[in-house]
Amino acid sequence: MPEPDRNVADGPAGPGPRSPIEVPGEFELTVDRMATGGAALGTGPDGRTVFATGAIPGERVAVAVDALHRRRIVASVTEVVDPSVDRVEPPCRHVADGCGGCDWQHIAPARQSMLRRDIVADCLRRLAGLDGVDIRPGPELVATGYRTTVRAAVVDGRAAYRLRGSHRTVTIERCVIAHPLVEELLVDGRFGRATEVVVRAGANTGERLVIVDPDAAGVRVPDGVAVVGRDELAAGRRPHYHEEIGGLRLQISADSFFQCRADGARVLAELAGDAVAAVDGPMLDGYCGVGLFGALAGIGRSVIGVESNPSAVADAGHNLGPHGHVIEADFERWRPERVGVAIVDPARAGLRAPACDRLAASGAELVALVSCDPAAMARDAGLLQDRGYALDHVTVVDLFGHTSHVETVSRFVRRG
Repeated sequence: MPEPDRNVADGPAGPGPRSPIEVPGEFELTVDRMATGGAALGTGPDGRTVFATGAIPGERVAVAVDALHRRRIVASVTEVVDPSVDRVEPPCRHVADGCGGCDWQHIAPARQSMLRRDIVADCLRRLAGLDGVDIRPGPELVATGYRTTVRAAVVDGRAAYRLRGSHRTVTIERCVIAHPLVEELLVDGRFGRATEVVVRAGANTGERLVIVDPDAAGVRVPDGVAVVGRDELAAGRRPHYHEEIGGLRLQISADSFFQCRADGARVLAELAGDAVAAVDGPMLDGYCGVGLFGALAGIGRSVIGVESNPSAVADAGHNLGPHGHVIEADFERWRPERVGVAIVDPARAGLRAPACDRLAASGAELVALVSCDPAAMARDAGLLQDRGYALDHVTVVDLFGHTSHVETVSRFVRRG
């Protein structure tokens, strides 16, 4: 299974003396808070922090040890001794099969939202030294039937999900988080000799695109579904589909990143736009992807988009239209231009110091930081604070229902 985020452990991993207390293979404990990555934390029989997958804070559970580290124990719940009132029956049958896709289906959606905000507050306190931050819930989003992009393995021509912490797979008979347009293809599609498939759909256009690796030989899907092999993409073919959000029709190519759900993309764009609305002037759309934020939040402004993926650069140029100028470059190497405001949506690792330097050099008075990892967001908050930006508030968006993934939109104000 994936190793937990070391930021939530009680010290660095590495060589060191083993505990003088022998830890049994199974034991009981009470868990008291949720860690980044979705496991609940408790204290083991030898004092080490235990990361218990499948537990909810406040529960007493029996766990089986999966791995022992110098300062932590990784374990899985085998029995719930004293369950939380927020424990529910997982809505998907594949959870019982060990599917690794949705790690929080055993938690009621309302509690999921609270736990995500708790994780954000904990990361800000530990990693940025920021306590008492205004952390807000985003607009309510449904926790099922939302994903418009899904990647799956292919076994004997059928889509399959990998089991948690394993290369083994389970064939998809149902997926409660996939949008119906995507679920139909995952369940009924036949993908020939492919080893992997990506299914993408426009929730508001009905357009669908299937990308298969290594090639499209033997693929069977309904009429009207575009199919492309990785070999064709490597040869230069550039198929795309469209999504409609906020009255705009966006072009999204096969190799371009787009948010996992259309309603969530709209919410993120609205929150980011509101965060920077108070200041006029040009907008920087950093890590702009297909130009979602510049197109929706940059109406009435000139927009400078910076993006390193050539496919997304082409899409952004199309989607931003005449009010946008897209630069193909790594943001960390971009030569800053003066702007009034900035919206930045970096990859999971966050901005980090070089990108924060570029952002500060742009002179943006207001910054909206869109983050898909709370630890990276907290580290970026500390870096931006060092460069003269004060964190005003953080909005937590439940973009990935039934999972421990955390999406945030943070507003920063330039001091002075």
